[in-house]
Amino acid sequence: MLLALALGAVLLAADTVPTAGVSRALATSRAAQIDRVRYELRLDVTSRDTAAGEVTIRFDRHDRSDLIVDFRGASHGDVVVNGQAIAVRWTNGHLVIPATALHAGDNAIRVRFQSMIAAAGASIIRFHDPADGDDYLYTLLVPADANQLFPCFDQPDIKARVSLTLVTPPRWTAVANGARIGLDSAAHAKTFRFAETEPISTYLIAFAAGPWAVRSAIVDGRPISMYVRGSRVAEAEADSLIQLNARAIRWMERYTGRPFPFANFAFVLAPSFPFGGMEHPGAVFYNEESFIYRERPTLSQTLAREATIDHEIVHQWFGDYVTMRWFDDLWLKEGFATYLAAVMQADLHPAAGAWKTFYLRNKPVAYAVDASEGTTPVWQQLDNLDQAKSNYGAIVYNKAPGILKQLNYLVGDTTFRDGLRLYLAEHAYGNATWRDLLGAVGRVAKRPLDAWGRNYILRPGMPVIETRLEVRRGRITSLTLEQHPARDLSGAGSWPARVELLLAYADAPMERIGVELRDGRTIVPVAGRRAPDFIFANSGDYGYSLLRLDARSVRWLELHTGEVRDDFLRAMLWGALWDEVRAARLDPARFVRAVLAALPGERDEQIASVLVANMSHAMSAYLSPRARATLTPGVLVALRAGADDAGRPYGIRKSHLDAWIASADSPASLLALDSLLDAATAAGAPLRAPTRWAAVTALVARGAPTADQRLSAEAQRDSASDGRRRAFVAGAARRDSANKARYWARYFGDSELNEDWVTASLRAFNDPDQEAITRRYLAPALDSLPWIQRNRRIFFLGRWVSSFVEGQRTPAALADLDAMLAGHEALPRDLRQKILQSRDELERTVAIRRAFP
Repeated sequence: MLLALALGAVLLAADTVPTAGVSRALATSRAAQIDRVRYELRLDVTSRDTAAGEVTIRFDRHDRSDLIVDFRGASHGDVVVNGQAIAVRWTNGHLVIPATALHAGDNAIRVRFQSMIAAAGASIIRFHDPADGDDYLYTLLVPADANQLFPCFDQPDIKARVSLTLVTPPRWTAVANGARIGLDSAAHAKTFRFAETEPISTYLIAFAAGPWAVRSAIVDGRPISMYVRGSRVAEAEADSLIQLNARAIRWMERYTGRPFPFANFAFVLAPSFPFGGMEHPGAVFYNEESFIYRERPTLSQTLAREATIDHEIVHQWFGDYVTMRWFDDLWLKEGFATYLAAVMQADLHPAAGAWKTFYLRNKPVAYAVDASEGTTPVWQQLDNLDQAKSNYGAIVYNKAPGILKQLNYLVGDTTFRDGLRLYLAEHAYGNATWRDLLGAVGRVAKRPLDAWGRNYILRPGMPVIETRLEVRRGRITSLTLEQHPARDLSGAGSWPARVELLLAYADAPMERIGVELRDGRTIVPVAGRRAPDFIFANSGDYGYSLLRLDARSVRWLELHTGEVRDDFLRAMLWGALWDEVRAARLDPARFVRAVLAALPGERDEQIASVLVANMSHAMSAYLSPRARATLTPGVLVALRAGADDAGRPYGIRKSHLDAWIASADSPASLLALDSLLDAATAAGAPLRAPTRWAAVTALVARGAPTADQRLSAEAQRDSASDGRRRAFVAGAARRDSANKARYWARYFGDSELNEDWVTASLRAFNDPDQEAITRRYLAPALDSLPWIQRNRRIFFLGRWVSSFVEGQRTPAALADLDAMLAGHEALPRDLRQKILQSRDELERTVAIRRAFP
């Protein structure tokens, strides 16, 4: 009785009631309360659906208030604080530890708990391999799901040393952040013990367990191991992948002047992994499907795989070693990882065209979002980590590296690098903000960067630069660059920038002129010079802005862009013409004809692939039905001819084949597409999955007579895990209302449906040619966003919104969307912005069709 009364008194003393999630206020106060945190974590994953665990949290305490421990797992048992069992409240995903149970200085909290293991929606993902009947487990904790796995302080600026003990079934092996230091085997289980890590944030804690095949090598004196499912180990290029990781580590050590910051390094090829990669120190996860090819890969695919590796290795320094203090500065890790991966590739392979690749992969995606009404600043205000998933997207992954390139150009390569070295030195194993970064670079540059930061980091939106050219008798009379916001979101005027302007002549050397843009109108002192064939105000892609070409340049480029020899410049010029189309300033039919004329001579695989993709999008989205009917036969002939042309590089042939498959819609083209599945080769390579599945999906989506037969046959032919996923995707493409309803129900009601399968199927479900069927799902898809945000991983939210909104192309759908937004005034700002980002593409589609009927 006395013990019960004592426990009751302790419980009554704790009157803190935390809100759901991890609020900024909680994180700020807690970071001041405690430090020197350690987690001693033990997990038993021998049960299929539940992990049983125990954690001891050790820390120093600096105040006398209650302490909040975050936990959203299945259940918890005993809570022992400093050796005494106490009763605690568990409310809104938090354990409230009363101040009376805590000491000044050293403290220890021990909690027993249970957490879920599931195919989706859990902190431990279970993947079942149909090839061998085995299960594989891996964690998914970013951005704030560590507390779904175990009780912890789940915020990035409370770094901790973590030691893990993992109990698994007897046939399994395991990898985690720390090096393995012990293994005990018994008849019914194995127990793995991993060394304590360096200080890391909770979202970086990771393990993978299962009957993985392991391939290892020692490179530069460092052991590196690759973990891959046993059924796919023969397909994995283990030696090459290990060397690519080792090469990136070597380069980063040289560039930063700091050794690899963690004790060990291994990587996992994770099946059905919902991201390209995840940078956990000691246990980097890569998307298996992007790293093991089922058919001959294109150059774009191999470059993407290499870029993913470089990106995750950069994170070991920028993200893991020095971590953003709060997820409002998510760009501090993601923008740096993308940008420095490009710097790395440009240094290691000067002839590979790294900056062309950087432009093609980043600028169009960034501009599309940043020119929308739903854009955000690079620094994205975040009041609660529950909303952090909304911060993932093009602004931090694609705009941020673009503005870093502008910053590097502004201060110079050596100054930029030395500023980063200072930044790393000042915040080793700690946390930082964007102001810390600019402060370090600015001190080395000996110039303040506050104004630059206000415009490019704190300010939403982007500039548009209009080229105003006047010519008389073949000579320039005036050349002005006028700048205005793509959307007037802040009223803050122009952006300061340094760009390189190009005056281009077909029969003379090009002239490059450095221009500082300080206000809305900049006169370039070139009056009297011979009028160029075209003007381009962002040579080298150093600036971050949408360009509006002058009419003289558009006329020349429409006919001659394919003749420009510089691959990088040619890629940007095609991009500028595409931006003219998207601004409803250039008829998409003219763009399609220009691309058709240039494609036979295009020999750059990446440029050809983007041209084909943009042409296909113009055909399906921007052209009026009449123009589309007129151009489609010629486009299909050109695409098939390009796919069959043995004199062209494989990557170009493959991009033509993929576009032809996606575009086939006439009876004759569908018959040819059906016949393709009986061929042994296509585009100069054996016809295999996933190209076979793309053909089947297209047949299903178009309602071809052989669709069901081909789907059934291909499912029997390809019963591997990826084949089953692609069969699910193909099924989503059926133009049948009852079928759409079944898929919709599974998206929310099937707990065994892997999130990666859902993501992969969304485009097929929302096939734009089926918008009459899918329009009814637009409203419920947006109504479901709060549930999506709670239960799905990063990136899923954006892909969900874009799939449902951009699957529509009519003024009526745009009106529906606007009515929904007007009727949901209480919709959280971050979700509204995601919708507005996708609305922009629907609005453009409607506007372009209206402008060019």
